[in-house]
Amino acid sequence: MTGDASEIDLSKQDLREVTAFAAVCAEAVLEIFEADQPDDSRPRDAVGAAWEFARGGERGRSLRDTASAALKAAKCADTTAAREAAWSAMSAAGAAYLHPLAKATQVKHILGAGAYAARAAELVAGDDRSVGAETLEQVVHRATPAVVAVLRRYPTAPTGGGRVGELIRALDAGLRSLPLVE
Repeated sequence: MTGDASEIDLSKQDLREVTAFAAVCAEAVLEIFEADQPDDSRPRDAVGAAWEFARGGERGRSLRDTASAALKAAKCADTTAAREAAWSAMSAAGAAYLHPLAKATQVKHILGAGAYAARAAELVAGDDRSVGAETLEQVVHRATPAVVAVLRRYPTAPTGGGRVGELIRALDAGLRSLPLVE
Protein backbone atom coordinates (compact mmCIF):
# COMPACT_ATOMS: atom_id res chain seq x y z
CA MET A 1 0.00 0.00 0.00
CA THR A 2 2.40 2.65 -1.09
CA GLY A 3 2.09 5.34 -3.65
CA ASP A 4 2.13 8.88 -2.40
CA ALA A 5 4.22 10.35 0.39
CA SER A 6 1.32 10.37 2.83
CA GLU A 7 0.81 6.61 2.70
CA ILE A 8 2.43 4.01 4.97
CA ASP A 9 3.40 0.53 3.83
CA LEU A 10 1.01 -1.63 5.88
CA SER A 11 0.23 -5.31 5.31
CA LYS A 12 -2.56 -7.44 6.74
CA GLN A 13 0.12 -9.20 8.84
CA ASP A 14 1.17 -5.80 10.24
CA LEU A 15 -2.46 -5.19 11.22
CA ARG A 16 -2.63 -8.62 12.87
CA GLU A 17 0.54 -7.90 14.89
CA VAL A 18 -0.75 -4.52 16.06
CA THR A 19 -4.14 -6.00 16.95
CA ALA A 20 -2.57 -8.87 18.92
CA PHE A 21 -0.49 -6.33 20.87
CA ALA A 22 -3.58 -4.25 21.60
CA ALA A 23 -5.53 -7.34 22.67
CA VAL A 24 -2.81 -8.35 25.15
CA CYS A 25 -2.86 -4.85 26.62
CA ALA A 26 -6.65 -4.77 26.97
CA GLU A 27 -6.87 -8.29 28.33
CA ALA A 28 -4.68 -7.25 31.25
CA VAL A 29 -7.37 -4.86 32.56
CA LEU A 30 -10.61 -6.64 31.66
CA GLU A 31 -11.01 -7.66 35.29
CA ILE A 32 -11.27 -3.99 36.26
CA PHE A 33 -14.35 -3.59 34.09
CA GLU A 34 -15.76 -6.98 35.08
CA ALA A 35 -15.46 -6.17 38.80
CA ASP A 36 -17.59 -3.09 38.13
CA GLN A 37 -20.04 -4.71 35.68
CA PRO A 38 -19.84 -8.50 36.22
CA ASP A 39 -22.75 -9.31 33.89
CA ASP A 40 -21.49 -7.27 30.93
CA SER A 41 -19.33 -9.22 28.48
CA ARG A 42 -19.07 -6.52 25.80
CA PRO A 43 -15.43 -5.50 26.49
CA ARG A 44 -14.37 -9.16 26.70
CA ASP A 45 -16.20 -9.82 23.43
CA ALA A 46 -14.27 -6.96 21.79
CA VAL A 47 -10.96 -8.41 22.95
CA GLY A 48 -12.08 -11.83 21.70
CA ALA A 49 -12.89 -10.38 18.28
CA ALA A 50 -9.47 -8.68 18.22
CA TRP A 51 -7.80 -12.01 18.97
CA GLU A 52 -9.84 -13.72 16.27
CA PHE A 53 -8.60 -11.23 13.68
CA ALA A 54 -5.02 -11.35 15.00
CA ARG A 55 -5.02 -15.14 14.62
CA GLY A 56 -6.10 -15.08 11.00
CA GLY A 57 -9.78 -14.12 10.97
CA GLU A 58 -11.28 -11.55 8.70
CA ARG A 59 -11.45 -7.86 9.43
CA GLY A 60 -15.14 -7.22 9.34
CA ARG A 61 -18.41 -6.62 11.05
CA SER A 62 -17.59 -8.51 14.26
CA LEU A 63 -14.69 -6.19 15.02
CA ARG A 64 -16.74 -3.08 14.35
CA ASP A 65 -19.76 -4.31 16.28
CA THR A 66 -17.80 -5.45 19.33
CA ALA A 67 -15.75 -2.24 19.40
CA SER A 68 -18.97 -0.23 19.32
CA ALA A 69 -20.49 -2.42 22.03
CA ALA A 70 -17.41 -1.97 24.26
CA LEU A 71 -17.76 1.80 23.82
CA LYS A 72 -21.38 1.55 24.94
CA ALA A 73 -20.32 -0.62 27.88
CA ALA A 74 -17.87 2.09 28.93
CA LYS A 75 -20.80 4.50 29.22
CA CYS A 76 -22.49 2.08 31.63
CA ALA A 77 -19.48 1.73 33.93
CA ASP A 78 -19.89 2.96 37.49
CA THR A 79 -16.21 3.90 37.89
CA THR A 80 -13.79 5.82 35.76
CA ALA A 81 -11.31 2.94 35.97
CA ALA A 82 -13.89 0.53 34.56
CA ARG A 83 -14.66 2.99 31.77
CA GLU A 84 -10.97 3.22 30.84
CA ALA A 85 -10.72 -0.58 30.84
CA ALA A 86 -13.68 -0.80 28.46
CA TRP A 87 -12.07 1.82 26.23
CA SER A 88 -8.94 -0.32 26.20
CA ALA A 89 -11.03 -3.23 24.91
CA MET A 90 -12.68 -0.98 22.32
CA SER A 91 -9.23 0.12 21.21
CA ALA A 92 -8.09 -3.49 20.86
CA ALA A 93 -10.88 -4.26 18.41
CA GLY A 94 -10.31 -0.92 16.67
CA ALA A 95 -6.59 -1.58 16.21
CA ALA A 96 -7.43 -3.71 13.19
CA TYR A 97 -8.56 -0.50 11.49
CA LEU A 98 -5.20 1.26 11.60
CA HIS A 99 -5.06 3.28 8.39
CA PRO A 100 -2.00 3.49 6.15
CA LEU A 101 -1.92 7.27 6.46
CA ALA A 102 1.18 9.08 7.66
CA LYS A 103 -0.73 10.94 10.35
CA ALA A 104 0.19 11.16 14.02
CA THR A 105 -3.44 10.52 14.97
CA GLN A 106 -3.10 6.95 13.67
CA VAL A 107 -0.67 6.19 16.51
CA LYS A 108 -3.66 5.92 18.86
CA HIS A 109 -4.79 2.83 16.91
CA ILE A 110 -1.47 1.20 17.79
CA LEU A 111 -1.06 2.43 21.38
CA GLY A 112 -4.56 3.30 22.59
CA ALA A 113 -5.30 -0.03 24.24
CA GLY A 114 -2.04 0.12 26.20
CA ALA A 115 -2.56 3.73 27.26
CA TYR A 116 -6.17 3.15 28.37
CA ALA A 117 -5.01 0.06 30.27
CA ALA A 118 -2.33 2.10 32.04
CA ARG A 119 -4.88 4.77 32.94
CA ALA A 120 -7.29 2.16 34.30
CA ALA A 121 -4.50 0.72 36.46
CA GLU A 122 -3.61 4.21 37.75
CA LEU A 123 -7.19 4.90 38.72
CA VAL A 124 -7.63 1.59 40.54
CA ALA A 125 -4.53 2.55 42.54
CA GLY A 126 -6.04 5.88 43.58
CA ASP A 127 -4.73 7.84 40.56
CA ASP A 128 -1.16 6.78 41.32
CA ARG A 129 0.93 7.87 38.33
CA SER A 130 3.74 5.50 39.30
CA VAL A 131 1.35 2.59 38.67
CA GLY A 132 0.71 4.00 35.20
CA ALA A 133 4.45 4.20 34.57
CA GLU A 134 4.89 0.59 35.73
CA THR A 135 2.04 -0.52 33.49
CA LEU A 136 3.62 1.27 30.52
CA GLU A 137 6.88 -0.58 31.20
CA GLN A 138 4.96 -3.86 31.01
CA VAL A 139 3.28 -2.72 27.81
CA VAL A 140 6.66 -1.88 26.25
CA HIS A 141 7.83 -5.42 27.05
CA ARG A 142 4.71 -6.86 25.39
CA ALA A 143 5.46 -5.14 22.09
CA THR A 144 6.99 -7.37 19.46
CA PRO A 145 9.64 -6.08 17.06
CA ALA A 146 6.94 -6.14 14.34
CA VAL A 147 4.74 -3.75 16.36
CA VAL A 148 7.66 -1.40 16.96
CA ALA A 149 8.51 -1.49 13.24
CA VAL A 150 4.94 -0.53 12.34
CA LEU A 151 4.93 2.28 14.92
CA ARG A 152 8.17 3.70 13.53
CA ARG A 153 6.54 4.14 10.11
CA TYR A 154 4.21 6.76 11.60
CA PRO A 155 4.92 10.24 12.93
CA THR A 156 5.20 10.52 16.71
CA ALA A 157 2.03 10.66 18.77
CA PRO A 158 0.17 13.99 18.67
CA THR A 159 -0.23 16.47 21.50
CA GLY A 160 -3.43 16.70 23.53
CA GLY A 161 -5.72 13.97 24.75
CA GLY A 162 -5.46 14.59 28.48
CA ARG A 163 -3.89 11.94 30.69
CA VAL A 164 -4.44 9.15 28.14
CA GLY A 165 -2.71 11.34 25.55
CA GLU A 166 0.24 11.74 27.92
CA LEU A 167 0.37 7.97 28.36
CA ILE A 168 0.24 7.43 24.58
CA ARG A 169 3.16 9.83 24.11
CA ALA A 170 5.16 8.17 26.89
CA LEU A 171 4.47 4.75 25.39
CA ASP A 172 5.34 6.03 21.92
CA ALA A 173 8.67 7.39 23.17
CA GLY A 174 9.42 4.19 25.08
CA LEU A 175 8.80 1.96 22.08
CA ARG A 176 10.70 4.19 19.66
CA SER A 177 13.72 4.15 22.01
CA LEU A 178 14.04 0.37 21.77
CA PRO A 179 16.96 -0.87 19.70
CA LEU A 180 16.18 -1.79 16.12
CA VAL A 181 15.67 -5.51 15.64
CA GLU A 182 16.00 -6.94 12.15
